[in-house]
Amino acid sequence: MEIKELQDRIRRLLKEKNAIMLAHNYQRAEIQEIADLTGDSYELSVRASKTDADVIVFCGVRFMAESAKILSPGKTVLLPNADAGCPMADMIDAGELERLKSLHPGACVVSYVNTNADVKALSDVCCTSSNAVDIVRAVPADRVIFVPDKNLGSYVRQFVDKEMIVWDGYCPTHHHVYPEEITLLKQKYPGAPFLCHPECRPEVVGLADRVTSTSGIIRFAREDPHTEFIIGTEEGILYQLRRNSPEKRFILASHGFVCPNMKRTRLEDVAAALEEGRYEIKLSPTTIEKARVPLERMIDMGIAAGQK
Repeated sequence: MEIKELQDRIRRLLKEKNAIMLAHNYQRAEIQEIADLTGDSYELSVRASKTDADVIVFCGVRFMAESAKILSPGKTVLLPNADAGCPMADMIDAGELERLKSLHPGACVVSYVNTNADVKALSDVCCTSSNAVDIVRAVPADRVIFVPDKNLGSYVRQFVDKEMIVWDGYCPTHHHVYPEEITLLKQKYPGAPFLCHPECRPEVVGLADRVTSTSGIIRFAREDPHTEFIIGTEEGILYQLRRNSPEKRFILASHGFVCPNMKRTRLEDVAAALEEGRYEIKLSPTTIEKARVPLERMIDMGIAAGQK
């Protein structure tokens, strides 16, 4: 079936099922093109929770769909491809976090939203890549357990006067970008700002002109007067960058800057999810209740920190 035909079929199904389609900024272009909402993972879950849709189809990875279910427990949440997981989220589980907490009693657990629901349920507060510094600053504790991303944790550590116990997890896609690549690109494109996601290595982040989330990168590129940018995050973001700023040029920071898990979802999967109700995210009421607390606390603290 042709792409356009599949897209039209999905739009019809969305209307029939009173469903809303969410697409993360790393998804395939043909999926982002027809999504009702595109953006960062947590931003999408919050926006979807405020709609009257009965069904949420989350084109992303599992932890994102779980967050949508936590914030919209009364809605049906579908993950079109059951194998779309997040390696970084899977680098820590509830048992490992429990042991870490026992080794550091009294420490506040700050959990990146890129975690599975069972880890969120054991956390004091969650954070995003854009508000992590403000959240860690705001928690009422001098010692912070930060999971799972050591690169984001390293970035946050530069700006806070607290003891941070950082888990040794990372995003394989962002972690395999090296400073030598950035140095060469800066020489080749002098004057082009390097916009970098904080999931990259500290040595790479240290070369950035701007460190921010995917939505932050898109916004900065749109508003900044430069016409060329070096982009330090997954290649799926190019769709939104070019859509928002068609007159500008965007150079990926590394060859093969692709998350294979984000690219698992295809239009065929979205259509099948809507037709067959697959694959539904199911979490226990207890997990939803416990995991919702750190997410809502993040919203409250984020507003206080100026991140509304």
